[in-house]
Amino acid sequence: MDATLSERGHAKVIVTLSSGAFAAADSNSVREEIEDCFILPDMDQLQSLELADTALRASANLGAHQTKPAPRMRVYPHLGLALGAVNTEGVAKLTERRIVQEVVEAPIISLIRPVLVRPGRLTIRPSWGVRRIRADKLWQAGLKGDGIIVGHLDTGIDGNHEALIDAIDEFAEFDLIGDRVEGAAAWDSDDHGTHTAGIIAGRPTRGAFGVAPGAKVASAMVIEGGQVIDRILAGMEWIAGKGVRILNMSLGLRGFTPAFQVIVDALRSAGILPIIAVGNEFANSSRSPGNYENVLSVGAIDADDYVANFSSSETFNRLVDPTVPDIVAPGVDILSSIPGNRYRRMNGTSMATPHVAGLAALLLEAKTDASVDELETAIQNSCERMSTMPQPRANRGIPDAVEALFQLTGRKL
Repeated sequence: MDATLSERGHAKVIVTLSSGAFAAADSNSVREEIEDCFILPDMDQLQSLELADTALRASANLGAHQTKPAPRMRVYPHLGLALGAVNTEGVAKLTERRIVQEVVEAPIISLIRPVLVRPGRLTIRPSWGVRRIRADKLWQAGLKGDGIIVGHLDTGIDGNHEALIDAIDEFAEFDLIGDRVEGAAAWDSDDHGTHTAGIIAGRPTRGAFGVAPGAKVASAMVIEGGQVIDRILAGMEWIAGKGVRILNMSLGLRGFTPAFQVIVDALRSAGILPIIAVGNEFANSSRSPGNYENVLSVGAIDADDYVANFSSSETFNRLVDPTVPDIVAPGVDILSSIPGNRYRRMNGTSMATPHVAGLAALLLEAKTDASVDELETAIQNSCERMSTMPQPRANRGIPDAVEALFQLTGRKL
């Protein structure tokens, strides 16, 4: 942060607020106490973002929405965080305020894009990924994720897709400056979000590729472009406010940075299990926050149980969870939905991660009062590492839905 302040004169920061800040006051009172520490945003830059947002929506045949005056800073009460730009004086003032615990520079996050996309044809039987983690065995036992909502932060979701029409609990679009677009219909600014959502909860149509076909997603369009960290935090705040227990994310920053730690800590404190892709930059690499010890990070394998060559992996000098990813899941030649009632096969850890999020939904249906720690432990303890999966690349290996159910509930199938 010091370098950014020196070079630019200001920095965007995330402020961790004390646990009692919202117990004793509402968001407006918190804002009043620290707002003077922040500087006004660059209105010319924000106006350009507003114009770009209008153009983006027009290109998708969507109407423009009315933008609000840009705030000096934002408060996220469910996460216990605040966000805004500060100068050196502002940082000093923040550290003196009684409700402020920590101030860190906000990271720059990007989507973990697939490494290969190709046409896909539907088949009647469940996809190889569903069968490999034995999710279909839980279906046969009556567990399909009914009543469970999975948080989904991505590029959006096509609400008119035949495989997803009944799979959306709620949709939230956050525009390029981080404000929610009121009344926005579910749409996808890319293909990525519709594909990952389909793997989580796609309904059987002419094929079965959704791991939890009875679950629903709370999907927020938060990436890419614009004030990305504002959009992502707004999406997380929205997810936390809905009481969602599982969050699927395929985004991060290449390399290791502790800047996300306050965000991940806030999610865990809110009772949310972050399931995050580790990255597609090959061995001896990873992305933050997928390389943190308190997320469930996921790498990719192919149908022959080999770790995909693109799947990131790395070992850190720490006592707890030194190797990432934590586990691996199907992430090569993965069939799912894309906008316009179409289907594609994609490769990436972004495809592996929603397999695990869907599995978590099946398990949560079986034990609705399970804590996030219990869910995570059941999934990890169910894993088997095959001889084709070197430990530094696959860590614990691939989860088994039947064994995970037993680990969580004691129920045998």
